[in-house]
Amino acid sequence: MRIEEEISQEKFLNQNHKTLVNLLYTHSFLINRMAGFFKSRGITRQQFNVLRILRGQYPNSANLNLIKDRMMDKMSDASRIVERLRLKKLISRKQSRSDRREVEIVISQEGLALLEKMDTEIKEIYKLFDSLSPNELLKLNELLDKFRNGVK
Repeated sequence: MRIEEEISQEKFLNQNHKTLVNLLYTHSFLINRMAGFFKSRGITRQQFNVLRILRGQYPNSANLNLIKDRMMDKMSDASRIVERLRLKKLISRKQSRSDRREVEIVISQEGLALLEKMDTEIKEIYKLFDSLSPNELLKLNELLDKFRNGVK
């Protein structure tokens, strides 16, 4: 369905306005579809992102700054997310030996097991893109990269 039909709005100021509305609407669409997936596994999208970052560092630890730099949602409170993951026993935290102000964060075996299980299940999310051909997906990614690089 066209964005005009989705939001019952036929007129936009210009193509820039229409594109902005379309991207925001599509972002919300994806977030809403993904919310149930993560909720049924007892974590949030942001917690999943942090777990994936930590798995990429494993067996080494990461500090909070590294996590913040790599997070997709830059507005998230990484400290709070890390604490919630610790309470769920999906990560561990300990004081850095070299810098007492820094905390070393490592994904736990439970966190690794959850991600391993989710690796196969997340393919359901990827199916959201089945209506696009591989070439269309390639072009969409190129356009999104071009857009972000042109705005900086």
